[in-house]
Amino acid sequence: MRDHDTAPHRPGRRLTTKETAEVLGVKPETVYAYVSRGLLSSRREPGGRASTFEAGEVEALARRNRREAAGSPGSGGDLSVRTRITLIDQDRYFYRGVDAVELATRHSYEEVAEWLWTGRPAPGVTFSAPEHTVEVARRAVDALSEHASPVDRLRVAAIAAAAEDPLRFDLSEEAVLNTARILIPTLVAALPPAAHQRKDDGPLAHRLWYRLTGRPADEASLHVLDTALALLADHDLAASTLAVRVAASARAHAYAAVSAGLGVLEGPLHGAASGLAHRMLLDVLDQGTAVPVIAAELRAGRRVPGLGHRLYTGEDPRARVLFGLLEQVPRAESALLAARDIVATTARHTPLHANVDLALAVFTASSGMPATAGETIFAVARTAGWIAHALEEYGERPLRMRPSGHYVGPRPPQTLPE
Repeated sequence: MRDHDTAPHRPGRRLTTKETAEVLGVKPETVYAYVSRGLLSSRREPGGRASTFEAGEVEALARRNRREAAGSPGSGGDLSVRTRITLIDQDRYFYRGVDAVELATRHSYEEVAEWLWTGRPAPGVTFSAPEHTVEVARRAVDALSEHASPVDRLRVAAIAAAAEDPLRFDLSEEAVLNTARILIPTLVAALPPAAHQRKDDGPLAHRLWYRLTGRPADEASLHVLDTALALLADHDLAASTLAVRVAASARAHAYAAVSAGLGVLEGPLHGAASGLAHRMLLDVLDQGTAVPVIAAELRAGRRVPGLGHRLYTGEDPRARVLFGLLEQVPRAESALLAARDIVATTARHTPLHANVDLALAVFTASSGMPATAGETIFAVARTAGWIAHALEEYGERPLRMRPSGHYVGPRPPQTLPE
């Protein structure tokens, strides 16, 4: 076998797809995934139909992959993962280099999702799902107990949709994108309606509204919901996103990767945090002041929900945007005042800024939604980011996120227990 690690290529020589795959130790399909993600550049020779690759660039990528395999960032040892999707820096965050707040306030959730997946604008895009897929997902969700949580329903809907898709193991970029464009509207359509009628067309935010509240929709509130979905679409390597990437690294299909994310999201320290803030906000509204409510939280030794974020020294930019939009919703006024009272009261004890969970709580409480609505919004929104990370991970070396355990148990050999 030829030793690609030591055999130098002539300067300027170009490699075929097969040769490139051999150097990198991957399948030819993965070579084109590298190209689509900007890790490699290709060129078609005059008169030829096949793509060729510059040998030096291929060898540089091969060396980088070998360094990762030996334990450098991205191998799993320190949980540092190379990504082109989201950057969080100096109290701002960016989707593929573009300010995420500007994207979310100017574009629909579906358009932002497409940007995360492809890095290309998609003006006016909407998502729809085949009726038979939706019906299968609905039947599965309807069979659940009335005590099932929103994430239970979404996870079951994702599994049902996967079972209905015999081609789910096709991990090519186009196949995964088609899956994403069907899966997200299926998740929403499978949720039981809060109103007397379902809405299964139009922007995704409009469809989701009728699953969250029986109140009539108004344009200002729908704009808040659509913007919230876009703002929450991704946030770098949150715990659920890391779970998705681990699943994708093992080449789990997109439905399974999303299911892994939903499993982690259900933890009270992640997606369920907005529900805690919602209940606290209702208590403040009921009592007319935040003082006794915050005092009870502090006395119990609990962290006040909806405040502080370890990635932002100031106010969570997502919260800032949503609070600004909620000021245009008249029925949100009392909940906004209660939220400001919470922040001001807590500041006497420790200076913490509002985060997106508190902003979501203001929206859900003032819209007549249940405490679990924020978790539903979070889960639907974040599915777009999970798909983006799964797509990115499919283009990387399989099973690269396999950290080594640091064994601290009794040293062998131990006596066999009787």
